[in-house]
Amino acid sequence: MSELRYQGGFGNEFASEAVPGTLPIGRNSPQRVAKGLYAELLSGTAFTAPRAANRRTWMYRRQPGVVVAGIAHEPLVHPTWKTGAAMGVPTPPDPLRWRASPVPSDRALDFVDGMHTIVVNGDEQAQSGIGAQLLLANKSMERAFVNADGEMLIVPQQGALTIKTELGVLAVRPGEIALLPRGLVFQVLLEGPTRAYVCENYGAHFRLPELGPIGSNGLANARDFLAPVAAFDADPQPMEIVRKSGGAFWRTRVAASPFNVVAWHGNLVPMKYDTAHFMTIGSISIDHPDPSIFTVLTSPSDTPGVANCDFVIFPPRWMVAEDTFRPPWYHRNVMSEFMGLVHGQYDAKPEGFKPGGMSLHNAMVPHGPDAEAFEKASSAALVPHKLDDTLAFMFESRWPFRCTEFALAGGALDADYAACWAPLADRFRP
Repeated sequence: MSELRYQGGFGNEFASEAVPGTLPIGRNSPQRVAKGLYAELLSGTAFTAPRAANRRTWMYRRQPGVVVAGIAHEPLVHPTWKTGAAMGVPTPPDPLRWRASPVPSDRALDFVDGMHTIVVNGDEQAQSGIGAQLLLANKSMERAFVNADGEMLIVPQQGALTIKTELGVLAVRPGEIALLPRGLVFQVLLEGPTRAYVCENYGAHFRLPELGPIGSNGLANARDFLAPVAAFDADPQPMEIVRKSGGAFWRTRVAASPFNVVAWHGNLVPMKYDTAHFMTIGSISIDHPDPSIFTVLTSPSDTPGVANCDFVIFPPRWMVAEDTFRPPWYHRNVMSEFMGLVHGQYDAKPEGFKPGGMSLHNAMVPHGPDAEAFEKASSAALVPHKLDDTLAFMFESRWPFRCTEFALAGGALDADYAACWAPLADRFRP
């Protein structure tokens, strides 16, 4: 693999070659590909999808994928990675919160073994819904992984990741995110104990949200999403490949590394994004804009304006609104909200919600600031102040979530969560 380099722009048609003179000019699959390579197409959408929505990448590789796919696979049991609502368990309509789970040190866990599903909804066969995962890993992968069920949005919380893909290498640290297309082969290398949140998206591709009245600038800029440049293994060695398909896991061993793409062009690519580049928007007069202004990426559903999944962040920002209760208001939402905290403090739960923790507020479950946050915000002098050193996020979905057995019985569930609102007394004074 060569040094890490990137090219920018969400949804762009990229082109990259590790060896000059490899990419064909004017055609995608010439009769003879340069340098004895094979042409192979990775399609992320139906061939007849509208041009603006079509996602695909041409790869020029030392051996085509059929060399790998032609080898028989055997089943692989994964006890903690679940797929679709059918693999969840009945979930009470309560606000739920989890403490940060430590990364185990008594056994080796790579990216695959260390995946623990917390909540699920939808159906991967119907290509709708998501799974919200907690990654607890302590070992670099010696094998490769392919997810045919969905694309993967990775939000590191502890530890940096180097993600080696067929199209090149991404280095991702806490504060950044990585987006890996469905069907792409990749391998995750670690620097030490690693905790991350992962959204497995079975539905429509994540994309930038429409800006509407915001105008042409704001939120996440397309050019700040970085794709890797072509890189390949100079000396391909035998490797195990794990595949996830239909919620089941399979493994096989191939004679040579699948990381053999010498050149490629297309718009179905792995990307990374630094959340520090997000242009945060808020009120500079009174009251609250809706939290949709914090949307980084959206996966639309078949109902306009109601997302299969929105990825929303709450980064450092100034609070200046006058005569306004500044933390998030108490609310019930038609959308279901799975939340995590990467670092710092979340303003609506100053003590009970810690980095590495999680919470779930399903559709129409009341939630909002705890009693401490309410008292502080209700009596604070409303001078401008900055929420700094903080990064929280949400995977928000139109489909209600179901917890997994691991989530409810794994030991991190906070049984006293609801107590944070108990001191909110009836203050009515007619």
